[in-house]
Amino acid sequence: MTQPSNPPVLTDRASSWLIVGAGALGQLFAAHLASQRAVTLLGRRDAPSTLGYLTAEGEQRRIALPRLRLRDWRPSPPPALVILATKAHDGEAALAELEPRLDPTTPLLLLQNGFRLQPRLTTCWPGPVLCASTTEAAYRPTSPSTSGEPAVDVVHAARGHTWIGDLAGEHAELAERIAETMNEAGLAASACADIRRRLWHKLAINAVINPLTARYRIPNGELAHPARQREVTALVGEISRLMAAEGIEPPEAGWMALVQRAIGNSAANQSSMLQDVLAGRPTERDAILGPLLEAAERHALDVPALRALYSSTPG
Repeated sequence: MTQPSNPPVLTDRASSWLIVGAGALGQLFAAHLASQRAVTLLGRRDAPSTLGYLTAEGEQRRIALPRLRLRDWRPSPPPALVILATKAHDGEAALAELEPRLDPTTPLLLLQNGFRLQPRLTTCWPGPVLCASTTEAAYRPTSPSTSGEPAVDVVHAARGHTWIGDLAGEHAELAERIAETMNEAGLAASACADIRRRLWHKLAINAVINPLTARYRIPNGELAHPARQREVTALVGEISRLMAAEGIEPPEAGWMALVQRAIGNSAANQSSMLQDVLAGRPTERDAILGPLLEAAERHALDVPALRALYSSTPG
């Protein structure tokens, strides 16, 4: 690993931030954060040094942004923060490829769905590891412009909120500083002391919305149709028992209200899993449903609806 003698300071506006993963969420965060930091976006392919962005208010922008292939990036200057915005199943491989070029004390911020990658990296990465739970919604359009380049690379489908914290409870000040920068960049964010609970709450939402919309190829709002409510109710019932066994406190209004509110708030959106299915990409089935099935094994709970959903969801 590289070992700079003077590690960059996170709060310094001249410090660089590295975003790994050029999917919709990575591009969305890069488009905003580039106004506050020197941001580099790493992906699998060569890309133009500008990014086309359609805001949540419908304003089209083109933002200057270095975009490199992961293998081509060199740490000059070294980043003050690495935001890992890959899919959950790609996160460890991407970080392993990047690791020899990073100072081992570099903080990580994880944006993945599920609850598999977060505890593993918290344990094995030597520097601070923070996790984020976000309700920001974005997607990548497929229509090219007449010039051959995408007119818009990423669409901000709906504004949300991002909570930031660490599972070890050791980096509250760092979480505050990152959240402050995100707010300055136009992304609503808060540091929180209960990120584990936030991640499990989002997992409960994703475990219903993502697999069902991917199976039926429908937007999120279609899950509110009476024909889908029997499946939703069965899944939420099993999830609520698993959460109780794991010691995860429910939201004040209950698990069903949490899921139904998420369906309503994102009615017009395509879930990330449906986007993956339509694009022929691997899905996050294991990252989203896997932790719940593992919890069922730990607590000897019968979850037939979740097991059937896992079997019928594309992997």
